Amino acid sequence: MKVGLISLGCAKNQVDSEMILGVFKKSEITNKIDEADVIIVNTCGFIESAKKESIDTILEMADYHKKLIVTGCLVERYYEDLKKSLPEVDLFIRIKDYPHIKEILSDFLNENVKDFKEKNRLLITPKHLAYLRISDGCNNRCSYCAIPLIRGNYRSRLEDDIYDEAISLVNKGVKEIVLISQDTTRYGSDLGNTNIVKLLKRLEKIEGIEFIRFLYLYPSDVTDELIECVKNSKVITPYFDIPIQHASDKMLKLMNRRDTNEILYSLVNRIRKAIPNAVIRTTVMLGFPYEEEEDFNILKKFVSDVRFDKLGGFTYSKEEGTKGYFMPQVNKNTAKRRLNEIMHMQEKISLDKGLERVGEIHKAIIEDFEGYYYIGRSFAFAPDDVDGYLFIESDTELKNGDIVNVEITDADSYNLFGKKLD
Repeated sequence: MKVGLISLGCAKNQVDSEMILGVFKKSEITNKIDEADVIIVNTCGFIESAKKESIDTILEMADYHKKLIVTGCLVERYYEDLKKSLPEVDLFIRIKDYPHIKEILSDFLNENVKDFKEKNRLLITPKHLAYLRISDGCNNRCSYCAIPLIRGNYRSRLEDDIYDEAISLVNKGVKEIVLISQDTTRYGSDLGNTNIVKLLKRLEKIEGIEFIRFLYLYPSDVTDELIECVKNSKVITPYFDIPIQHASDKMLKLMNRRDTNEILYSLVNRIRKAIPNAVIRTTVMLGFPYEEEEDFNILKKFVSDVRFDKLGGFTYSKEEGTKGYFMPQVNKNTAKRRLNEIMHMQEKISLDKGLERVGEIHKAIIEDFEGYYYIGRSFAFAPDDVDGYLFIESDTELKNGDIVNVEITDADSYNLFGKKLD
């Protein structure tokens, strides 16, 4: 039996996809969907565009007339509705049923499968890279976000389990481990005997790890202790992924965020004072209910003042079950105009920030070759296809996974360019 899987959405969902693939111990995994006997679509249900992509993908896969299994966030959120509206699907599996996926799939496929566990994951990342999920769920209850409705309350994994998985990944050749969670800074708050700093300090001692990166930090929970941990480490990347969503106190309160404009200014200043070359990435939301031009101007000033290295933006998506769903909606064209203004500002800022790095020496990992350049990533680039890349000239042949030192020679708004040092 050949199994093909399409994974949609975020890296956290990708870990679920890898665990699903890992249960098939006697099956051949194929990336050629037309050759698969069983097709699995692991869906995203976070915002409207993601839901549409999930539905479109399901319908596209149904045209192959193979056994079709649909899993993931969309199923968890709209299980009964999907069963009624998509008879093309042979089996829906909710996230809450993942602990029983071995029995569900064994019965459906009439074939024995492995347990749904991290240790059985089949990585679909490059050999040198792996995501390591340290928790699931979220307690923040932001008024625009449906994640707690889908994933439930925050639940940290045991530190020993995370450490053991990290060891296993390194033994498989992984050189870069990316810690992920809905809220990485909250790690251990429900365990009582650990936290994100203790976890990072333990993981950085594992021999063979070249980079440890951690994503999705809640602004007000980025402590001086965490910043110092990054500053003093040789393997933890000075890369802070901190979605702020907005900078207007009014909007932050309406979004049910714990931050203020003053806290956000202070945070960026603390990071840059301690680690001058740190990369700070953020995400902002335009068009949340009650956003007025005054609020937008506050956000524009903040972005202009702090000059994020990388910034992504999106317009608000009205989601059932959230507080924002019942609030008066901002005109969509107004939201798009504001988003375009912010992104136009950021394009120039990103170019300037990149050019400031000319002359720096970056340790980079090679991932591909294209035209005249090797494509790599240094500490300045997360592996989620939104940051850009480091394009490297080299007089010697390089292989994927090689670690090299690169002198930065140029930049554009999204990428850095450099030359491999001997």
